[in-house]
Amino acid sequence: MRWIALKMLVGDRAKYFGIVAGITFAALLIAQQLSIFCGLLLRTTSQLQDIAEADVWVMDPNVDYIDELKPMKEDYLQRVQGVPGVAWAVHFYKGQARLKLGNGKYQQAIVLGLDDATMVGAPTKIVLGSLADLRQPDAVIMDEEGYHYLWPRQPLRTGRLLEMNDHRAVLVGICRASRTFQTFPVLYTRYSLALQFIPQERRVMPFVLAAVKPGASAKRVCARIRQQTGLIAITRDDFAWKTISYYLKRTGIPINFGITVGLGFIVGCAIAGQTFYTFVLENQNQFGALKAMGVSNRRIVGMVLIQALVVGLIGYSLGVGLATLFGVATHNTEISFYMPWQILVGTAVSVGFIVAIASLISIYRVLVLEPAVVFRN
Repeated sequence: MRWIALKMLVGDRAKYFGIVAGITFAALLIAQQLSIFCGLLLRTTSQLQDIAEADVWVMDPNVDYIDELKPMKEDYLQRVQGVPGVAWAVHFYKGQARLKLGNGKYQQAIVLGLDDATMVGAPTKIVLGSLADLRQPDAVIMDEEGYHYLWPRQPLRTGRLLEMNDHRAVLVGICRASRTFQTFPVLYTRYSLALQFIPQERRVMPFVLAAVKPGASAKRVCARIRQQTGLIAITRDDFAWKTISYYLKRTGIPINFGITVGLGFIVGCAIAGQTFYTFVLENQNQFGALKAMGVSNRRIVGMVLIQALVVGLIGYSLGVGLATLFGVATHNTEISFYMPWQILVGTAVSVGFIVAIASLISIYRVLVLEPAVVFRN
């Protein structure tokens, strides 16, 4: 019966390809949009991804995500350093500066100020120059994507002069960094220089980066820091999830992508359901003949489910494969794309629902089919 079901399925090539195309389109749209959604959210944690040395981030209690900057007093650094279980702690600066280029144009940029002594948070992938050059006067290192954005189609080179807050900055290196949510150029410099490049308030230190001693629990150290300083102390992973949660709750990103994914699901159901139902109608003589020969409804329902399962697996494979090819083709572009295994599972579940709905519509038609239909006309 399985072989007969498959022969019936591929016998009408137009209907067969129509069903597969509908499921493929739905799987492609769901997997692609969810991957872009995840990639976009991942960009909100770009600095957290790049700064792997710090186990704990310490900040003002009112900070909800990494781009919300609320400076603290400098003496909090010493208080964090004195907490039991902390191996080391350094200050870390993050802010936005108005960058003036040599041609007189202006551009917003993200400035990251690294501890002058330890350089914690420095980029690990230097494309041009070296990290040691950052100790030169007025030195900054820019990310490669930001460089190409400011000077498109120009070769990488150091020595370019910039200006921020009426202070000169010299480009001494170019690095690779994770893409940011705002797509602004990222500048790395020393903490002392960062305070000169950006107009300052009375308090200037937005974050303290800390590492825990070997064998110590990061969660317990965070609790001690909160108890002794009154600040928020949170692990890097928890801070990343906190940032993502902020964007999920406070922006329209989930709604917009959810509408697109929902439309893909509805369109997939409509195309696959209608085409599969038409396929059953056009093959009702064959199903009627099987019923006349004594084949039970259970066997015939099994045939329909096998047909639905086959087109579902093929459509899912093609859809996910095309979505993956899209991700490969758009790698290193402005399009964010990240496909974890959860998206594969979620797409499979969605395709399963589409196939189930299409099958239920068709199964009802088969169950009410009279064997005498084969003798009509």
